[in-house]
Amino acid sequence: MTSIAAILLMILNLAWWIIIVQAVMSWLISFDVINLRQRFVYSIWSSLNRLTEPLYRPIRSVLPSMGGLDLAPLVVLVGIAALQILIANNLSAY
Repeated sequence: MTSIAAILLMILNLAWWIIIVQAVMSWLISFDVINLRQRFVYSIWSSLNRLTEPLYRPIRSVLPSMGGLDLAPLVVLVGIAALQILIANNLSAY
């Protein structure tokens, strides 16, 4: 049971970092520090969007429109942190 929980925690940690990297990259693109016309940057950006969009889509449909501010990554990060706490607390019971 502990190995399954450890694997789940590792997957959640990886998802956490993917969302953080995507958020930082979106800021860099918005402030024109990096450019999507570069093939390498575009391939990383599209890959990150393909990974995170299934998580964001249901949350964006529920959240009200905040103009240019996207709170879906924040909601997903809070959800991941809550899941990590639940798994870690249940893991300590064994």
